[in-house]
Amino acid sequence: MVRVAVCGGSGYTGGELLRILSYHPEVIVTAVTSERSAGKTAGNIFPNIHKHSRLVYEQLKTADILDRAELFFMALPHGKSQEAVDLFFRNGKKVIDLSADYRLKDVKVYEGWYKTPHRFQETLKKAVYGLPELYRKKISNANLIANPGCYPTGALLGVYPAIKNKLVDVTSIVIDSTSGTSGAGRSSDSAYSYCEVNEGFRAYAVATHRHTPEIEQEISALVHKNVRVNFTPHLAPFDRGILTTIYAKLTKKISTNRVFKIYKKTYSHEPFTRVLDEGKFPNVKSVRGTNLCEIGLIVNIRTNTLIIVTSIDNLMKGASGQAVHNMNIMMGFDEKTALDSVAIYP
Repeated sequence: MVRVAVCGGSGYTGGELLRILSYHPEVIVTAVTSERSAGKTAGNIFPNIHKHSRLVYEQLKTADILDRAELFFMALPHGKSQEAVDLFFRNGKKVIDLSADYRLKDVKVYEGWYKTPHRFQETLKKAVYGLPELYRKKISNANLIANPGCYPTGALLGVYPAIKNKLVDVTSIVIDSTSGTSGAGRSSDSAYSYCEVNEGFRAYAVATHRHTPEIEQEISALVHKNVRVNFTPHLAPFDRGILTTIYAKLTKKISTNRVFKIYKKTYSHEPFTRVLDEGKFPNVKSVRGTNLCEIGLIVNIRTNTLIIVTSIDNLMKGASGQAVHNMNIMMGFDEKTALDSVAIYP
């Protein structure tokens, strides 16, 4: 059994981690932290998490929990994970960080977008970007995983086969994503309250969203040159899920069927990335509570543009589900452990 601690366990992603780990036969959760919920039980905060209902939240004091776990999930806000991640990592622990603190390799880019200094640059160099479909081998040998953001997960899985096979002009990529309200986190402001969101649909952080450099970093790594993309997120009145539509100019004339076969081949052995039948497109409702990314696509022959649509659950494939997938790879477990059961449907 692997002893696991969940730091930041009272937010949406922390709650999802506890729920998923309830079904993991190789894991025992030995500590769960929360600054605002210290002293309360997990059952007080998440009544649906029965196995871990008696776990008591405690404040994050690294010295107190260092020896109580072998692997640490860090579900803290951006900027708050840096020091604890560094300490756990330097003490030989495996760490999966769900914040953005170890995702961006260029410190100046991180500091520019997140408006906070990065004080642990040597540890940052050791972090592996935790998108299994692209970096499975590196993940299997890593001790520190930077779990991807929710928007980048849907976007990157959508464009990866097209970029890998040089089907599109990477300078033409346009990404439109729509997220449910849980993407803002549990302690978000009034702009994400029921009255503000219900019956509405709006773009936000236009041209300024912090996931933009993450998407650009990974696309740039694929093509070995700096790439910029147009990315616009939207907020819609549903709880969870992200639907992403991607537009990219094709580099040559090619049929939808041919592109479809390339995508099918690319993801043929991936347990959580599913290319839908030709002519079908994803729906966030279909992936709710799962670790799946579903993909649909079509070639617009009038404009010679590839249009790709992906759907994920932002709390699962976009956060906690992917974190557990990364843990399974790191620890040598079956990748689908605790992630392929209908019992985890919320």
